[in-house]
Amino acid sequence: MKLHPLTQGFQKELEFIAADKSISHRFAIFSMLCEKECLAKNYLLAEDCLNTLEIIKLLGAKIQRQGSEVRIKAPQQILSPSQILDCGNSGTTMRLMMGFLSGVKGFFVLSGDKYLNQRPMKRLSEPLRELGAKIYGREEANFAPLCIEGNSLKAFDFESKIASAQVKTALILAGFRADKTSFFKESFLSRNHSENMLLAMNAPLKVKNLELEISPLKAPLKPLEITIPNDPSAAFYFAVAAAITPNSSIVLKNVLLNKTRIEAFRVLEKMGARIEFKELKNDFESVGEIRVQSSELRAVRVSENIAWLIDEAPALGIAFACAKGVSVLENAKELRVKVSDRIKAI
Repeated sequence: MKLHPLTQGFQKELEFIAADKSISHRFAIFSMLCEKECLAKNYLLAEDCLNTLEIIKLLGAKIQRQGSEVRIKAPQQILSPSQILDCGNSGTTMRLMMGFLSGVKGFFVLSGDKYLNQRPMKRLSEPLRELGAKIYGREEANFAPLCIEGNSLKAFDFESKIASAQVKTALILAGFRADKTSFFKESFLSRNHSENMLLAMNAPLKVKNLELEISPLKAPLKPLEITIPNDPSAAFYFAVAAAITPNSSIVLKNVLLNKTRIEAFRVLEKMGARIEFKELKNDFESVGEIRVQSSELRAVRVSENIAWLIDEAPALGIAFACAKGVSVLENAKELRVKVSDRIKAI
């Protein structure tokens, strides 16, 4: 019998991994806060991120794309489009645009596919409406389609009950258009790409531990010129393959090493996998290589930092199934309301 190549082991260096989705979305939307052209190399050409590009184009942005290189020139004034802003299946696009558009003069309709329009939006529409945003939708703006009528926004002092980078980013964007300085607090650090990118753009933002101070935007931001690193969530599936396949190793190259994004690798390490991290550059984000070597995995109980590994949970399920003993993942109810019920799927 001829064995499948994976059962014989492998040694690979993997450079062509999907670009980071979170940073690609934010690059496109934050470019709308700049006066000069922004440039991103290695922009993720997946449907979600292309939908974000199409939306800012409808809002007046000029976009040039050559392969995965994207140039964006924001309009002098954001347009009120005559058609629906289609977010497809992207919750990030919808939630970030809710915050961005709430304080912009105009009328906007955000919608998506049947799955996105069933995902809860009240966690964001409720605090935005308290600031003065005019947002309308089904069940008190909990479900899209959502209609947004741009309005003057009041400053806020908001403490988030959930660790959500989408809620945090949307409120930062709303805070830029508020009447005075706003404050945001979270009890657990959610993904912090927005803060890192905006600080690099000289945004009126101060970060102190888990608290943000957001001042009104009085001038265009410094334009971005970045190479987007590879997505650690996409890379993790290859890491699991190497960890569970005897006599195997893999080097994942040009990967984002932000601590809020590599928690699943840390869990795999606790299970016995041999993992090395090597930082190669650090401008607004840490980027480098991750080496993973096969080893015998043991069971683990995971109950902390769940927000940092929610996207990798299905792949962790594979590692759990191959480990010695019974593994447990707790406090993961957010998996019920992602694109699908991922707990049920696993």
